[in-house]
Amino acid sequence: MVAAGLAGLALLSLLTCGYLAWGSRRAGPGAAPLAQQPRDGAPRSQPHIIFILADDQGFRDVGYHGSEIRTPTLDKLAAEGVKLENYYVQPMCTPSRSQLITGKYQIHTGLQHSIIRPTQPNCLPLDNITLPQKLKEVGYSTHMVGKWHLGFYRRECMPTQRGFDSFFGSLLGSGDYYTHFKCDSPGICGYDLYENDNAAWDHDTGIYSTQMYTQKVQQILASHDPGKPIFLYIAYQAVHSPLQAPGRYFEHYRSINNINRRRYAAMLACLDEAINNVTLALKKYGYYENSIIIYSSDNGGQPMAGGSNWPLRGSKGTYWEGGIRAVGFVHSPLLKNKGSVCKELVHITDWFPTLITLAEGQIDEDIQLDGYDIWETISEGRRSPRVDILHNIDPIYTKAKNGSWAAGYGIWNTAIQSAIRVNHWKLLTGNPGYSDWVPPQAFSNAGPNRWHNERISWSAGKTVWLFNITADPYERVDLSARYPEVVKQLLRRLSQFNKTAVPVRYPPKDPRSNPKLNGGVWGPWFKEDEKKKKSDKSKGASKQKKNKNKKKAS
Repeated sequence: MVAAGLAGLALLSLLTCGYLAWGSRRAGPGAAPLAQQPRDGAPRSQPHIIFILADDQGFRDVGYHGSEIRTPTLDKLAAEGVKLENYYVQPMCTPSRSQLITGKYQIHTGLQHSIIRPTQPNCLPLDNITLPQKLKEVGYSTHMVGKWHLGFYRRECMPTQRGFDSFFGSLLGSGDYYTHFKCDSPGICGYDLYENDNAAWDHDTGIYSTQMYTQKVQQILASHDPGKPIFLYIAYQAVHSPLQAPGRYFEHYRSINNINRRRYAAMLACLDEAINNVTLALKKYGYYENSIIIYSSDNGGQPMAGGSNWPLRGSKGTYWEGGIRAVGFVHSPLLKNKGSVCKELVHITDWFPTLITLAEGQIDEDIQLDGYDIWETISEGRRSPRVDILHNIDPIYTKAKNGSWAAGYGIWNTAIQSAIRVNHWKLLTGNPGYSDWVPPQAFSNAGPNRWHNERISWSAGKTVWLFNITADPYERVDLSARYPEVVKQLLRRLSQFNKTAVPVRYPPKDPRSNPKLNGGVWGPWFKEDEKKKKSDKSKGASKQKKNKNKKKAS
């Protein structure tokens, strides 16, 4: 049965349809010709890097995985490139973005618990060098458009301070697609659209964010010299909730009764069109022939918000495959094995060393990376240097009440939420999260219908699971009781990883973060001057005490 399912997925991955005729599109008035050469006349060896990150796109929600949602652009780009069919990310927004930009697991940045909340004085630690910073060292122009979600409580945390020459987008994890307002809790609301370090009030014209971000990308490409390397990080807000889309994208999906699924489909259709427009711009302005386009979702889909991960188990926010196995592909004229499928193990941390190496940059020896250079794996079909993935260790999330050291053979406390992959084996401990399989039939009714969901019951108090993911990618057969020695080996590996972990950064909310105190805008609230004044006062007070003590002594 599993083999038949795998064969079906393999067959679906080869089927593509509905391509858009990129070559037949005419350029607008005054536009440069499609085959425009670099202005300095000399081709560069450093490739243009375009990283497109979708938000909350489910594993099934792409045409070549069998979705009813049409994605002709994604299907065409993937079919002409390399599909990544053993590709992993993290189960939520901040963790995936932090690992992409640093090449490090969460346990090595302190962001191993949950996400960065808008009111928390927290951000990607400033002592971590980022991907755009490394690319700038070797001459790249670096631009970010879209969702940041790596913290902003102080100015040093902003994208423009972390290696990007320009930034246009949102700082938070979600918000209204048209008004760009976000409420974190009742009365704690603010505007969240930025251009570089300032609120972009001038751009508040009611344009849907997917389209607005695409227009910004087109402007960047039109104004940059294609003879000079560019890194463009496009982190679309779609298809994250709230479920909003322009009316015309609903046209093909009126037959979907489930309102959330219908809205989600319209959002994804708009996103697919946006990526087509980005591709057209790359060709129009002379970047395409020397470009590498990487497409990835940041985590699995959320069924209650219209996303589908079928036939995988679980959803966004969980360590089941449905939360961490992502849609991903690479499209580039520079690929050697175009039109192929890569089934080697690839993780989101691998982009950091891979892209720096492609850019002819240097990776400092003192940077302890968790990612690998996997370009030859993708481009030439070679074996992946990666044999394991630490999905995460979250020492704060200990909701498995029956977890214990005894259940972990004295090696590991199974109350702790953790997950690890080593070769074919995957181990989960603690409470991995929502574990249903949600088939397409679940979206057949007007409202959410869990009667169609497949559930599995396990004995009360269970806190350890073991799967052979290669043979059982849908996590239907728990092998932990059958292979206790394998369980022990993976628990030891978890323990080894945990010895390298840094303390968790998850501070309580700061009332000074309220946008009402910042002109109605979400933005940096921690003032360095205040900190200096406090430190100066404390230094002055300590000096006065020392002087008094000296007088007394004399």
